Amino acid sequence: MHPLLQIKDLSISFDTPGGPVDALQQVSITASHNEVVAIVGESGSGKSVTSLSVLKLLPMPPARIMRGEILFSPDGQQQHDILQLTEKEIRAIRGNQIAMIFQEPMTSLNPVFTCGEQVTEAIRLHKNISAAEARQQTIELFEKVKLPQPAHLFQRYPHQLSGGQKQRVMIAMAISCHPALLIADEPTTALDVSVQKSILQLLKELQQQYSMGVIFITHDLGVVAEIADRVVVMYKGRTMEEGTVQTVLRTPRHPYTKALLACRPILHEKGERLPVVSDFMQVDGEGNVQEKPGIKQATAVKEPVPAVAPAAAPLLEVQELKVWFKGKKKLFGKQPPIVKAVDGVSFSVHKGETIGLVGESGCGKTTLGRTMLRLIEPTAGKLLFEQQDLNTRKGSELRKLRKKMQLVFQDPYSSLNPRMKIGDALTEPLTVHGLLKTYRQRKEKAVALLEKVDLKADHFDRYPHQFSGGQRQRIVIARALVSDPSFIVFDESV
Repeated sequence: MHPLLQIKDLSISFDTPGGPVDALQQVSITASHNEVVAIVGESGSGKSVTSLSVLKLLPMPPARIMRGEILFSPDGQQQHDILQLTEKEIRAIRGNQIAMIFQEPMTSLNPVFTCGEQVTEAIRLHKNISAAEARQQTIELFEKVKLPQPAHLFQRYPHQLSGGQKQRVMIAMAISCHPALLIADEPTTALDVSVQKSILQLLKELQQQYSMGVIFITHDLGVVAEIADRVVVMYKGRTMEEGTVQTVLRTPRHPYTKALLACRPILHEKGERLPVVSDFMQVDGEGNVQEKPGIKQATAVKEPVPAVAPAAAPLLEVQELKVWFKGKKKLFGKQPPIVKAVDGVSFSVHKGETIGLVGESGCGKTTLGRTMLRLIEPTAGKLLFEQQDLNTRKGSELRKLRKKMQLVFQDPYSSLNPRMKIGDALTEPLTVHGLLKTYRQRKEKAVALLEKVDLKADHFDRYPHQFSGGQRQRIVIARALVSDPSFIVFDESV
């Protein structure tokens, strides 16, 4: 079959204050009808840049196309070089013949329109149907993607949905016009495992039903094995290896692919230091990847982590915690029912202990995590941190405790100030809490943490928009660690 999409020898660079940065270097990827091509690699490897370039969504400048072409042929006959299309021509293709599920649903939905309005807008933009028909199609799409109470959710705004529910709205919008090519950029990141399975099954069914080509970007190699036909492995803007799922996952040829497969946490026992890519491969001065000599097979690095005996007194105690939300009453309407986001939860956390909070999206995990840090006020119950009642702490007393309690938010896009350089974001907590005496000391600590999360010292003066989603999350983790806290809440942080 004639290829649906051909990315040929694509090279893209970004202009930065420190000079041009090569984001893609001679990347070539092909996708056909009724085929799922997975693109895998670490954050910052160029996966999202590749997908955004297909729809001409990269900002020009600072992005610059150095060479290459992107050929799209929905009917197998006429080819369009997307890079040569006008804005009007590409707008007719976006959302219609090529659709995209963005990595971050929190910032991809318009906060001032209801979820139903946003999906019906996408349908009516490309289909000549009435508003009533578009509404009915939207409700049916919400049912397909397993959203609860589709007709009721049609009227809800994005902030009233959980992260997983927003992602399902984005998926419904993307498949609304039955595109020939669907680009899914980490589409199951915010979903719990039960919904993730149903969404993957749905995407597979739709792909087969409409002979749709799919480019599936993910970090999850388990998802790749389940859904993909072919795999493309990327590293630092280059394609390292390409082949069928069975070939690449069972008998990888490239050192980087072998390292990626070896670093899955599920392969290793609890208590061992998890291996990282650099344990298995090395990069020379010209950027060439080589397998480290002396490593015959991928194994965990045997450095047992010493067990920490729980202290007598808990670090944090949650006692019969309740967080209830009252719905806003409309004029001449009935009082909406109370939403019990957290209802009578109790547990404790000791020093040196990790507690896992699991559950489906919308079950109250995020609300509970934020309430523990008093970012949301509890309706009832007690919160004791280091034997102090958090509910009675206000103003300066509460701020003093903030440096000991940190939160890594679920959404790295909206948890960083877009106008603040990441260096300032990292040193700000040190300044606020009066930690370290000079700016130089604060900068040294911030740079050390950047390197600890596998970023570079020269990233200190860059802005959040210059990083990928995974890199931003690492910045947020570094910011949470900068004040040396004794308690951290990780909200879907990996």
